[in-house]
Amino acid sequence: MKAYQYVVLRLVPRVDREEFINVGVVLYCQDADFLDAAWELDDARVAAFAPMCDAAGVRGMLERIRALCRGETGRGLPTLDKPGQRFGWIIAPRSTVVQPGPVHGGLTEHPAAELAHLIDRLVRMDHA
Repeated sequence: MKAYQYVVLRLVPRVDREEFINVGVVLYCQDADFLDAAWELDDARVAAFAPMCDAAGVRGMLERIRALCRGETGRGLPTLDKPGQRFGWIIAPRSTVVQPGPVHGGLTEHPAAELAHLIDRLVRMDHA
């Protein structure tokens, strides 16, 4: 079994209200040299929760996070060589529409499968 850490990505359309919905997960497993993000944005849910929210802009932010996890650079992404550095950048608190929640941990043999499981359990409404 390998130890991993993860954060839930939250859509926080109005930071002053501190209300959010879960829209993604970032999972980091140092022993497996694994860092990836998965996300799902339900347009109807976003429209009901935050009618003025720019869903296309949120999708862009989520794609940038996934690109950073995969080590891509450019487009305003920081150049960070190691997965642990990129995970540290992602989990840093920020006051933007997409924010990381607290860091949690667990054990897994298959980090990619665990990421899929966490998306099902923590983001998708039909698996709540």
